Amino acid sequence: MQTTWAYISNYSIYSAMAVFALSFLAHAFETAWAVRSPELADSAIGNTLTRTFDYTRTERAARIATAMMVLGFLLLLAGVIARGISNGHVPWGNMYEFSITGALAFTGAYLVALRKHDLRWLGLFISIAALLTLGTAVTLLYRDSAPLVPALKSTWLVIHVIAAIISGGVFLLSNVIAGAFLYLDAMERRGERKPWAKRFPELETLDQLSYRLVAFVFPLWTFSVIAGAIWAESAWGRYWGWDPKETWAFITWVAYAAYLHARVTIGWRGRRAAWLCLFAGSTFLFNYVYVNVWGTGKHTYSGL
Repeated sequence: MQTTWAYISNYSIYSAMAVFALSFLAHAFETAWAVRSPELADSAIGNTLTRTFDYTRTERAARIATAMMVLGFLLLLAGVIARGISNGHVPWGNMYEFSITGALAFTGAYLVALRKHDLRWLGLFISIAALLTLGTAVTLLYRDSAPLVPALKSTWLVIHVIAAIISGGVFLLSNVIAGAFLYLDAMERRGERKPWAKRFPELETLDQLSYRLVAFVFPLWTFSVIAGAIWAESAWGRYWGWDPKETWAFITWVAYAAYLHARVTIGWRGRRAAWLCLFAGSTFLFNYVYVNVWGTGKHTYSGL
């Protein structure tokens, strides 16, 4: 029976990858076919040949792309749940399971934010990021279902790791938005904002949205770090041991705390805040990738 659930998980994840690929293609089609034929337009120096974008022409493709994103999320959710059933425990015991659940959290954060903010322009990047994460997971990180190592057999596995995964998904979404801010800001400072970029929100909107996402999830990351310390005490008899993963989790906390402090107390906005947000996100990714795969210590559960 466990083998059957393992197959269901694998097929669900492969199906999710196919659907995310369709979402990516639909988003690409939306952008490409929104280009209107060159037409004459008046400018300050006379008539010039310009190329414009009209996204109302590809509204149906955009809706299909979003629907595919939702379907991909649901298939991935089914794959994660089936993996947990096949394991007999929550599916967070190795790097493969971290990756598929992380992709789920990342796409989920995007879909939740999409309900309140016009972020459909991010769909192209979210779908390709999900594809790359899942592709890496199934080709390089895959491990068969297996029992948990003793230190992971704790209720704190559910509490600590789910808080960390949700936090990571929202942090990464905030970083993508901060990256978009820096790219658009650089274009505007050079006076080269492309026609397709007119679809993006104003820089102030991007700046505020990135900040709000971090401010929203930072308390959850704080709880995750505290829960991890409580778990460490029950597993190893000490709350904190400066293990590489513990250390980098704390560095991430400090970096995002510095980001929030800089915004609230000294009024950092724009480029400086975006770069600090990206730096904080890079510490999270370093912990997630490098420490999990090549690090040493009590948290080396990658399975590689």
